[in-house]
Amino acid sequence: MNPLQDLEPAAPPARPAAGALLADRTAAAWSVLDDVPDPEVPALSVRDLGIVRDVVIGDQGVEVVLTPTYSGCPATEVISDSVRSALEAAGFGPVRVSLRRAPAWTTDWISAEGRRKLLAYGIAPPGLVEADGASNAAVPIRIRPRGVDCPRCGSSHTERLSAFGSTACKAMYRCLACREPFEHFKPI
Repeated sequence: MNPLQDLEPAAPPARPAAGALLADRTAAAWSVLDDVPDPEVPALSVRDLGIVRDVVIGDQGVEVVLTPTYSGCPATEVISDSVRSALEAAGFGPVRVSLRRAPAWTTDWISAEGRRKLLAYGIAPPGLVEADGASNAAVPIRIRPRGVDCPRCGSSHTERLSAFGSTACKAMYRCLACREPFEHFKPI
Protein backbone atom coordinates (compact mmCIF):
# COMPACT_ATOMS: atom_id res chain seq x y z
CA MET A 1 0.00 0.00 0.00
CA ASN A 2 1.33 3.42 -0.95
CA PRO A 3 0.95 5.94 1.92
CA LEU A 4 1.43 8.83 -0.53
CA GLN A 5 -1.54 7.66 -2.57
CA ASP A 6 -3.96 9.22 -0.05
CA LEU A 7 -2.17 12.56 -0.42
CA GLU A 8 -2.42 12.70 -4.20
CA PRO A 9 -5.16 14.98 -5.48
CA ALA A 10 -8.16 13.21 -6.83
CA ALA A 11 -8.68 13.34 -10.56
CA PRO A 12 -11.27 15.96 -11.53
CA PRO A 13 -14.69 14.48 -12.28
CA ALA A 14 -15.19 13.66 -15.91
CA ARG A 15 -17.20 16.27 -17.76
CA PRO A 16 -20.00 14.92 -19.91
CA ALA A 17 -19.30 15.12 -23.60
CA ALA A 18 -21.03 17.90 -25.48
CA GLY A 19 -22.99 15.31 -27.45
CA ALA A 20 -24.37 13.78 -24.24
CA LEU A 21 -25.46 17.20 -22.95
CA LEU A 22 -27.17 17.94 -26.25
CA ALA A 23 -28.91 14.56 -26.20
CA ASP A 24 -30.10 15.15 -22.62
CA ARG A 25 -31.38 18.62 -23.48
CA THR A 26 -33.14 17.30 -26.59
CA ALA A 27 -34.76 14.49 -24.58
CA ALA A 28 -35.91 17.04 -21.98
CA ALA A 29 -37.47 19.20 -24.70
CA TRP A 30 -39.33 16.18 -26.11
CA SER A 31 -40.52 15.43 -22.57
CA VAL A 32 -41.97 18.94 -22.22
CA LEU A 33 -43.97 18.32 -25.41
CA ASP A 34 -45.58 15.27 -23.76
CA ASP A 35 -47.58 17.76 -21.67
CA VAL A 36 -48.74 20.07 -24.47
CA PRO A 37 -52.35 19.07 -25.18
CA ASP A 38 -53.98 19.06 -28.58
CA PRO A 39 -56.62 21.82 -28.42
CA GLU A 40 -59.25 19.77 -30.26
CA VAL A 41 -58.68 16.48 -28.41
CA PRO A 42 -57.15 17.51 -25.07
CA ALA A 43 -56.77 13.89 -23.97
CA LEU A 44 -53.85 13.71 -26.44
CA SER A 45 -50.56 15.56 -26.34
CA VAL A 46 -49.06 16.92 -29.53
CA ARG A 47 -46.55 14.06 -29.30
CA ASP A 48 -49.32 11.46 -28.91
CA LEU A 49 -50.94 12.90 -32.02
CA GLY A 50 -47.67 12.52 -33.93
CA ILE A 51 -47.49 16.06 -35.25
CA VAL A 52 -44.11 16.87 -33.70
CA ARG A 53 -41.66 15.78 -36.38
CA ASP A 54 -38.39 17.05 -34.92
CA VAL A 55 -36.79 19.03 -32.11
CA VAL A 56 -33.48 20.66 -33.02
CA ILE A 57 -31.39 22.36 -30.34
CA GLY A 58 -28.75 24.74 -31.56
CA ASP A 59 -26.78 27.80 -30.56
CA GLN A 60 -29.69 30.05 -31.49
CA GLY A 61 -32.27 28.20 -29.36
CA VAL A 62 -34.74 25.46 -30.17
CA GLU A 63 -36.58 24.71 -33.39
CA VAL A 64 -39.64 22.49 -33.27
CA VAL A 65 -40.90 21.09 -36.56
CA LEU A 66 -44.63 20.37 -36.71
CA THR A 67 -46.71 18.67 -39.39
CA PRO A 68 -50.34 19.77 -39.08
CA THR A 69 -53.01 17.10 -39.29
CA TYR A 70 -54.10 18.82 -42.49
CA SER A 71 -52.90 21.98 -44.24
CA GLY A 72 -55.97 24.03 -43.31
CA CYS A 73 -56.17 22.90 -39.68
CA PRO A 74 -57.52 25.84 -37.67
CA ALA A 75 -55.69 24.67 -34.54
CA THR A 76 -52.20 25.02 -36.09
CA GLU A 77 -51.58 28.51 -34.67
CA VAL A 78 -52.83 27.54 -31.22
CA ILE A 79 -50.62 24.45 -31.24
CA SER A 80 -47.58 26.45 -32.38
CA ASP A 81 -48.15 29.03 -29.62
CA SER A 82 -48.67 26.30 -26.99
CA VAL A 83 -45.47 24.49 -28.02
CA ARG A 84 -43.48 27.73 -27.96
CA SER A 85 -44.90 28.79 -24.56
CA ALA A 86 -44.32 25.40 -22.91
CA LEU A 87 -40.71 25.16 -24.06
CA GLU A 88 -39.91 28.77 -23.14
CA ALA A 89 -41.48 28.27 -19.68
CA ALA A 90 -39.21 25.23 -19.25
CA GLY A 91 -36.13 27.32 -20.05
CA PHE A 92 -35.72 26.40 -23.71
CA GLY A 93 -35.57 29.77 -25.34
CA PRO A 94 -35.80 31.25 -27.81
CA VAL A 95 -38.11 28.78 -29.52
CA ARG A 96 -38.97 28.79 -33.21
CA VAL A 97 -41.77 26.62 -34.60
CA SER A 98 -41.72 25.69 -38.27
CA LEU A 99 -44.24 23.72 -40.30
CA ARG A 100 -43.40 20.80 -42.55
CA ARG A 101 -46.35 19.77 -44.69
CA ALA A 102 -44.62 17.00 -46.62
CA PRO A 103 -44.89 14.19 -46.11
CA ALA A 104 -48.49 14.78 -45.13
CA TRP A 105 -49.56 13.76 -41.65
CA THR A 106 -51.31 10.42 -41.34
CA THR A 107 -53.26 8.88 -38.48
CA ASP A 108 -50.59 6.15 -38.55
CA TRP A 109 -48.40 8.69 -36.72
CA ILE A 110 -50.67 8.63 -33.65
CA SER A 111 -48.72 6.75 -30.99
CA ALA A 112 -49.94 3.54 -29.38
CA GLU A 113 -50.32 5.54 -26.16
CA GLY A 114 -52.33 8.14 -28.10
CA ARG A 115 -54.67 5.44 -29.42
CA ARG A 116 -55.13 4.13 -25.88
CA LYS A 117 -55.89 7.66 -24.63
CA LEU A 118 -58.44 8.21 -27.42
CA LEU A 119 -60.24 5.03 -26.45
CA ALA A 120 -60.23 5.97 -22.76
CA TYR A 121 -61.57 9.42 -23.69
CA GLY A 122 -64.49 7.81 -25.53
CA ILE A 123 -63.29 8.33 -29.10
CA ALA A 124 -62.80 5.28 -31.30
CA PRO A 125 -59.19 5.42 -32.52
CA PRO A 126 -58.43 5.13 -36.23
CA GLY A 127 -57.23 1.91 -37.77
CA LEU A 128 -53.89 1.87 -39.53
CA VAL A 129 -53.76 3.06 -43.14
CA GLU A 130 -51.30 0.76 -44.84
CA ALA A 131 -49.90 1.06 -48.34
CA ASP A 132 -51.00 -1.55 -50.85
CA GLY A 133 -48.30 -4.16 -51.39
CA ALA A 134 -44.66 -3.39 -50.86
CA SER A 135 -44.67 -0.17 -52.89
CA ASN A 136 -44.70 3.30 -51.43
CA ALA A 137 -47.47 4.32 -53.81
CA ALA A 138 -49.97 6.92 -52.70
CA VAL A 139 -52.83 5.48 -50.71
CA PRO A 140 -56.29 6.97 -51.19
CA ILE A 141 -57.87 8.47 -48.10
CA ARG A 142 -60.28 6.08 -46.42
CA ILE A 143 -63.15 8.19 -45.16
CA ARG A 144 -65.41 5.25 -44.36
CA PRO A 145 -63.64 2.62 -42.30
CA ARG A 146 -64.67 -1.00 -42.60
CA GLY A 147 -65.54 -1.50 -38.96
CA VAL A 148 -65.57 0.77 -35.94
CA ASP A 149 -65.79 -0.73 -32.47
CA CYS A 150 -67.64 1.11 -29.72
CA PRO A 151 -65.11 2.71 -27.32
CA ARG A 152 -67.52 2.17 -24.43
CA CYS A 153 -68.62 -1.47 -24.68
CA GLY A 154 -66.32 -2.80 -27.43
CA SER A 155 -69.15 -3.97 -29.69
CA SER A 156 -68.50 -3.96 -33.43
CA HIS A 157 -72.24 -3.56 -34.02
CA THR A 158 -72.13 0.18 -34.80
CA GLU A 159 -73.49 2.56 -37.40
CA ARG A 160 -72.28 5.88 -38.76
CA LEU A 161 -74.67 8.74 -38.06
CA SER A 162 -72.70 11.53 -39.73
CA ALA A 163 -69.48 11.82 -41.72
CA PHE A 164 -68.48 14.71 -39.47
CA GLY A 165 -68.29 15.04 -35.69
CA SER A 166 -67.20 17.98 -33.57
CA THR A 167 -64.22 18.45 -35.91
CA ALA A 168 -63.67 17.51 -39.55
CA CYS A 169 -61.27 14.73 -38.54
CA LYS A 170 -63.95 12.83 -36.63
CA ALA A 171 -67.24 11.13 -37.60
CA MET A 172 -70.31 10.46 -35.43
CA TYR A 173 -71.29 6.86 -34.71
CA ARG A 174 -73.78 5.05 -32.54
CA CYS A 175 -73.37 1.69 -30.91
CA LEU A 176 -76.33 -0.56 -31.63
CA ALA A 177 -75.49 -2.75 -28.62
CA CYS A 178 -75.23 -0.15 -25.81
CA ARG A 179 -77.04 2.59 -27.80
CA GLU A 180 -74.41 5.19 -26.91
CA PRO A 181 -73.23 7.75 -29.49
CA PHE A 182 -69.50 8.24 -29.94
CA GLU A 183 -66.97 9.88 -32.22
CA HIS A 184 -64.50 8.04 -34.40
CA PHE A 185 -61.17 9.60 -35.37
CA LYS A 186 -61.10 9.07 -39.14
CA PRO A 187 -58.09 7.26 -40.57
CA ILE A 188 -56.17 9.16 -43.22
